[in-house]
Amino acid sequence: MDSTSTPLGAFLRAHRERLTPQQAGLPSGLRRRAKGLRREEVAQLAGISPTWLTWLEQGRSESVSAHTLTRLAAALQLSGAETDYLFDLAGLKNPQEKRADANPQAREILERMLPRMDMPAYVLDRHWQAVAWNLAAAELFCDWLGKPDASRNQLDFVFLMPEARTFIDNWPERARRIVAELRADLGQQLDDAATAPMLERLRRLSPEFDRLWRQQDVLEREGGERGFRHPRLGPLQKQQITLRPANAPEFKLVMLL
Repeated sequence: MDSTSTPLGAFLRAHRERLTPQQAGLPSGLRRRAKGLRREEVAQLAGISPTWLTWLEQGRSESVSAHTLTRLAAALQLSGAETDYLFDLAGLKNPQEKRADANPQAREILERMLPRMDMPAYVLDRHWQAVAWNLAAAELFCDWLGKPDASRNQLDFVFLMPEARTFIDNWPERARRIVAELRADLGQQLDDAATAPMLERLRRLSPEFDRLWRQQDVLEREGGERGFRHPRLGPLQKQQITLRPANAPEFKLVMLL
């Protein structure tokens, strides 16, 4: 199979051929017909077998691990964007994907933007902690963002605060979707040092969260109609839209039209 016949194969071969032995810290040799690095050299740098690399260049990524792709990306000296693209082509999620806390400017820009928005809007981090919100959001979520001593984690509000069950229209269905969206959102980060304790605490404190988590449902975070029963304003209907900044995709900007 020609390696250029698949997007993965074409990508790997192009980056292997553009990397010189000098850039890779290898001797160039007196007679060198290969353009860039040989497969055997890249395999050696990545700590994998040449057979594995041949299979990958043929687009055969069914059994490849994230660890192998990470080593291969390092051997090929790929940039962050190139590494993410390599993982996408292989059908895997990059466990080293840039997180929002590595880009403080994104949070600052979002915080400056929120007061200029008339609609309720807030920003969640990768653990669904509200890190910024505007006055309209504090007025809508009066028992969450509008209460000074309340937890700012949206999951705590939904599952641990009794007010949420009357405030959120059709709470059982919304709770089910939120847990399924959370699982999709966290992806391969379920066992990291910050995520695992958060999940353990929610499962211990909320039987509903524990039951829904064990169902293993996965849903993309979708917008749509959201109904609320506000203690002062009465029934409200909103259209929810969630956006992710391109340079900080672990932030979620949630707007309620």
